[in-house]
Amino acid sequence: MATGPAGTAPASGGGLAAAAVLSSSIAALSALALHWTLPSRQSPVPTRLYPILLEGLLAVSIAVAVVHWAWPRLRPWARHHAPLMAGGIVALVIWDLVTLKLALMPLPYFPGPDMVFQGMWDDRGMLFESTYHSLILLFTGYFAGVAAGLVSGILIGWFRNVRYWGMPVMKVVGPIPATAYIPLVMALFSNAFVSGSALIAMAVWFPMTMLTASGIANVPVSYLDVARTLGAGRRYLIFRVAIPAAMPSIFLGLFMGLGASFLTLIAAETVGVKAGLGWYLKWQQGYVEYAKVYAALIIMAAFFSGLMTLLFAVRDRVLGWQKGVIRW
Repeated sequence: MATGPAGTAPASGGGLAAAAVLSSSIAALSALALHWTLPSRQSPVPTRLYPILLEGLLAVSIAVAVVHWAWPRLRPWARHHAPLMAGGIVALVIWDLVTLKLALMPLPYFPGPDMVFQGMWDDRGMLFESTYHSLILLFTGYFAGVAAGLVSGILIGWFRNVRYWGMPVMKVVGPIPATAYIPLVMALFSNAFVSGSALIAMAVWFPMTMLTASGIANVPVSYLDVARTLGAGRRYLIFRVAIPAAMPSIFLGLFMGLGASFLTLIAAETVGVKAGLGWYLKWQQGYVEYAKVYAALIIMAAFFSGLMTLLFAVRDRVLGWQKGVIRW
């Protein structure tokens, strides 16, 4: 298939565009046919959730094809997303074949998609509650780390004396993984939620501080000189010139901090909290319920991907002036 530049829909003619749009429908029909016709060697007990999911994907793919045919303005969107949906369905087919249908990977460590989705449905209430608690813990720690990183980054980036004393401290303390501080935070905070939030905040604080300080320190001198010529004071220079000019670096810190917070969240939920996706995953692993372990992993992937997509949307809105200048 011919492809366009990165970040754009595949380049296509009439026939190739039709094949791209119909690829998800063909993949969903093939997945249903394989699931219904091949015998199951891993588990003889059939479930209905996985076929229902495939039928839902087939309905969505047909809707995308209809959108492509009926609304010309949405054709690029349909051509871009239909092959991605087809790729996701093919991944489900491969998972179904190597586990449930051919039993190439043994139970209980490698359950098929039908068992995983059934486990997700059976524990939906507990998974919803765990996701809610993980979200509260993540947001509390992340925003505390962002606030601390912004303040320390601005101080280190703007004031020479603070930079002189602050950078050596950052170079010594910053590279230590936040999970290494688990014994320290457990000794400092008796409350499990507070200690988990502190761990996440420490993981976010270091990249946020370094990239904010770098952005502030590298503001073009000409910007500051022009503002000083017009009578700007220190407060105006920091908040109206330096910080807006450093926003690309600040957003890099936000992205890196969010990734670090995901990694630390799972460890933070093992220091005594009573709910959360990391806690649920460890609990089900203890009972060798690997179908529910994979169910928690799928929810984590959707949970983290959704937050990252939200931050990308905020970045696109705040840094809209960079579109066309920097490719993203």
